[in-house]
Amino acid sequence: MTQTKENKEKRVVRVPVATLWTAPDSPRAVDQTSLTASPSMRDWLKVLNDDQKRGLCDENLVQSQLLLGEEVWVEEWVDDWAKVVVPSQPSKKDKRGYPGYIPGSQLVEIREDEWKANKQAVVHKKQAWLYNGAEEPLMEVSYLTSLPVLEEKDRFVKVLSPDGAAYFVSEDVAVQTKEETTAKGNGEDLIRSGEAFVGLPYFWGGMSAFGYDCSGFAYNMHKAFHYEIPRDATDQAKSGKDVPLDDLQVGDLLFFAYEEGKGSIHHVGFYYGDNKMLHSPNVGKSIEIIDLEGTVYEKELCVARRYWSEMEETS
Repeated sequence: MTQTKENKEKRVVRVPVATLWTAPDSPRAVDQTSLTASPSMRDWLKVLNDDQKRGLCDENLVQSQLLLGEEVWVEEWVDDWAKVVVPSQPSKKDKRGYPGYIPGSQLVEIREDEWKANKQAVVHKKQAWLYNGAEEPLMEVSYLTSLPVLEEKDRFVKVLSPDGAAYFVSEDVAVQTKEETTAKGNGEDLIRSGEAFVGLPYFWGGMSAFGYDCSGFAYNMHKAFHYEIPRDATDQAKSGKDVPLDDLQVGDLLFFAYEEGKGSIHHVGFYYGDNKMLHSPNVGKSIEIIDLEGTVYEKELCVARRYWSEMEETS
């Protein structure tokens, strides 16, 4: 019998990538490796074939993902699962943040005063290793993983991980103060950030450098330059600055709808310039730069939005 316990606690993710599931019974047998207290995205991806990856979407199993150290609000416990909202991922599904379920073993309580350090170490490589004090690897984490800085050394940056002190190799992270996290990038910056992921296979619900979905790719490239945008393409298409389709600039988001642009929105990509697009297409394909002319996307293009600002406007 399912046991439900009310709760309103803040927790943080204690694993490299935590998947936000639609319900506690959403995971299939093939997904079990993603549910442990020390999951590996690489191991999970190895056992999933394309049909099983499509099932995550088609069967409405997965909602989103979170990175190590990201915060959630726990609404209630359902057996060993936490029903949460993710405040950093805006969504029409819940005004407080993206809703879903995460295995309780992948979350941990933290002391608020310790977690709000002035400096953050932000991973600026696709992946990086987190080490213990003996320089032994603890876990491989994703691009944009951010942890409070405890001490800066020549070769290592000592950080506070959800399970205690740990270390990044200095060259794998950028140390940012609170003031620096308000600095924004422009459209060219978003594209440069995204270009590094060309060739990365698509993953439904993906919010890590182990695999992004289309809107997760858009969300995270904006996040890299301190823009918080909605998590899903349908929400992204309704916010930001409306851009006429004949006045596109590099870094603008392009949205695509069924029925040759008249139906529901199903995809988002970045305008790359010269009538090209940078995007994460769908299962079985990888992040790519394509020419829009003559493609189905050319017929389905319906809306463009801009979330970035020119540098002089934000200085």
